[in-house]
Amino acid sequence: MRAVIQRVAKASVSVDGELVSSIGKGLCVLIGISGDDSSKDADYIVRKILNLRLFDEGDKRWRKSVKDEDLEVLCVSQFTLYSVLKGNKPDFHKAMEAERSKLLYEEILGKLRKDYAEDKIKDGRFAAYMQVSIQNDGPVTINIESPTS
Repeated sequence: MRAVIQRVAKASVSVDGELVSSIGKGLCVLIGISGDDSSKDADYIVRKILNLRLFDEGDKRWRKSVKDEDLEVLCVSQFTLYSVLKGNKPDFHKAMEAERSKLLYEEILGKLRKDYAEDKIKDGRFAAYMQVSIQNDGPVTINIESPTS
């Protein structure tokens, strides 16, 4: 499982011009699920999202997590994180197929809400053609891969 975690001043997801979700200061997380991923991978990614120290405390950098700061998280499913280039064309055979992936993605959202706060976790629309607007803060971008991937 892969996650691209971005510290943001604000972020939002729209589908067909309709706003689906938005957050203020917090994290925007793009999540890719491979064909071999399991609940164990989800546990690892959730733990990292909630506990990474990406926020400052006064003039001291990298001291606080999204939980410490009581901020929001916007998750977006993104199968393209498991692309492999074949020449100039991306191939997505390493990504988990949609039905199974949706269940595991929903499990991730459920764990985030359970381990943090229901109202702080937002998401896009699974398998939709989304427009994601991100105002990076820093910019700070961290790539995480579960050890069992």
